[in-house]
Amino acid sequence: MPSDALFGPSLTSDRMRETVSERAWVQAMLDVEAAIARAEASVGLIPDGAAAEIVAHCRVAEFDVGQIGRDAVESANPVVPLVKALREKVGGEAANHVHRGATSQDVLDTAMMLVASRAIAVMLDDLGGAAAAAASLAERYRSVVMAGRTLLQQASVTTFGLKAAGWLVAIMEARDALFGVRKFHLAVQFGGAVGTLAALSEGTKVARELAEDLHLRRPLVPWHTNRTVVANLGSVVAIATGVAGKIALDLVLLAQTEVDEVRQHRVAGRGASSTMPQKQNPVDAVEILAAVRGVNAQAGILLGSMLQEQERAAGAWQAEWPAVSELFLLAGGASARLASLLGSLQVDEKRMGRNLELTGGLIMAEHLMTMLAERTGILNARKLVDGVVARAADDHRSFAELVQEDPEIKRHLAAKDLASAFDPSTYLGSNGALIDAALGHYRATKDYAREL
Repeated sequence: MPSDALFGPSLTSDRMRETVSERAWVQAMLDVEAAIARAEASVGLIPDGAAAEIVAHCRVAEFDVGQIGRDAVESANPVVPLVKALREKVGGEAANHVHRGATSQDVLDTAMMLVASRAIAVMLDDLGGAAAAAASLAERYRSVVMAGRTLLQQASVTTFGLKAAGWLVAIMEARDALFGVRKFHLAVQFGGAVGTLAALSEGTKVARELAEDLHLRRPLVPWHTNRTVVANLGSVVAIATGVAGKIALDLVLLAQTEVDEVRQHRVAGRGASSTMPQKQNPVDAVEILAAVRGVNAQAGILLGSMLQEQERAAGAWQAEWPAVSELFLLAGGASARLASLLGSLQVDEKRMGRNLELTGGLIMAEHLMTMLAERTGILNARKLVDGVVARAADDHRSFAELVQEDPEIKRHLAAKDLASAFDPSTYLGSNGALIDAALGHYRATKDYAREL
């Protein structure tokens, strides 16, 4: 992984970096150990006093995180040295009850679920900000006409409000998926050596108490080598980051000098070139696009790690932990930047209007054909419009001017009809209704994440 000091800050956020830091992982593992002690005490497997003593020492501040990491090399996972250190901290008779009946994977998998839950909460906050900004753009620019582009060419007219409404819906869908994973899919892991809980007489009761304590789903059986939970997590985070990437790509293209319809808010030094004084690079969008590629790579590792041997994996499981951390570092950076980018976006309405005129009226060809079709049928209308389009290309003349000169078209459409045919504001279809549908859903659901 690149050095956090040099490359990391540009691709994550401070809040996410803290959420998935090594200290955060160790604290999550200690949270699991504390919860195991409480659960086992609640069903009578260990004394209440021993559980209280264990819980009292499950604080990351008491441990040397770096040393635990170095010692983890000897056992291929950090739980072994952490449990050893915890037993030393607890001391006395209570030390005998630390980690009772659990296996390293129980602790680390459950800790991974806690880290994921906390990281998703950060993303949900950021996506909430991005959704609010997109909703504001959709409302403010609902009637601002611009070129709709397909295959990077002007196709027909739309509004910037509808484009923003499309972004809003995609953000809400990503938010819903993340919410669902956090609330319904992240699962506690507790199975002992081979998933039988043989070392505990009340193993299933402990698993139930553990799930309730940590607010995680209780699975039907331990999932040591059934990695659908982790693969699904990676996929949903990648989809959410892909949504941010799609919006960022739109904005990069709209910010091109030749298009220049939107700009990242200008901040002194932000987006500056090392060589060219005039440039303001769309760095927020660029960093989102870089993050998408990294997230996809980490999600691929998690999907590839579904292939695990028998009751315990040799390598695939170990590959998941750094992948999950990097996944959230990059995804958190993308979601935070998306909220910032949309919230400060500068929109040039006049430039959008000028760009509509670049093709000499060709962008309204479909509207013209539709109006002609009402009078001559679609086949004849297409033939008439195709002929004028070809002449405009061959003669390098304005399509609108050639239409005004075409006697056959003028025979079917009066002057006022032709004026309407070339007025972009008259060919917006259900623009308003579609924006209202997106905004209505947003307003109805924007506060639901508070359930978390």
